[in-house]
Amino acid sequence: MSIAIFPAAGGLGGATYTSLLTLLDPRDIVLISRHPEKLRQEEERGATIRKADYDDAESLKGVFEGVKTLNLISYPSIEHEHRFEVAKAAIDSARAAGVRHIFYSSLAFGGATADPPFRAQVMLAHLDTEAYLASLHAQDPQGFSYTVVRIGIYSESFPIYNAAFDINDPPADGKIRVPHDGSGPGLAWAKREELGQAVAKLIAMYERDPEQFPFLNKLLVLSGPKEYSLAETAQVFSDVLGREIAIQEVSVDEYANLPQVQQSLGYGGANWAKPWATAFEGIRHGAAAVVTPHLRDLLGREPEAFEVTVRGMKTKA
Repeated sequence: MSIAIFPAAGGLGGATYTSLLTLLDPRDIVLISRHPEKLRQEEERGATIRKADYDDAESLKGVFEGVKTLNLISYPSIEHEHRFEVAKAAIDSARAAGVRHIFYSSLAFGGATADPPFRAQVMLAHLDTEAYLASLHAQDPQGFSYTVVRIGIYSESFPIYNAAFDINDPPADGKIRVPHDGSGPGLAWAKREELGQAVAKLIAMYERDPEQFPFLNKLLVLSGPKEYSLAETAQVFSDVLGREIAIQEVSVDEYANLPQVQQSLGYGGANWAKPWATAFEGIRHGAAAVVTPHLRDLLGREPEAFEVTVRGMKTKA
């Protein structure tokens, strides 16, 4: 029974397989990536390396053969329809190949329920994918199961929630201009490497005893240990830099027209700044504020504090 990770060469996938290779026999692990050349060391350790790309439907045919458990990591964009369609295609290909359980790495931006009170753009494809997995289990409850793992908001991703704020090149006036006043609820930041370690432990737990796995056909949120409002997040930046950094509320239009925001959220020939701005409304609704003990329990230690991660990202002058 093989366990596969797809895509495997990205940040979360890499953190997951690095840990999983120490928990299970590498010969039971299949790493699937559009850049298999990046996985030569893992291949030398015994893992099987295969090539596939979300954007190449043909590459998905047969790539999951022999796999019984799949960790499916989401397509890296905030698109809705395309992001869901490629996830659905990967799931269908996996099911056709005989995959019996899927760990779907979703996003902790919908609270802890399947139907959140506010659906930000960044969460739409995730919610569709989660619902699709649930529907497949309902159709075949004995032959297919799933676990939705809503992955905590990466501590390292703070720029995208703070108008492309750069801890090594902060704005001269110390202002972070976003369509939000900085008050709570906020975000439960979590370090990406630790999130990958926790997912690996979930997979290993399932492999050792599927029938007793506590998250069978369930949704769980992996979060950091503490919720930070955007104002508190800015205070962390202030502490690290030794100078005042503060949130300044602006309109959605003003935010979307900031040059650094357009640069960071422009891809595929489109500017996604306005759709992304719905994230700030989601934050107001507490979409990213859920704190659970799961990350701590799986790691067996306290997760790294947001302040520590940010300080580690600051290069020395």
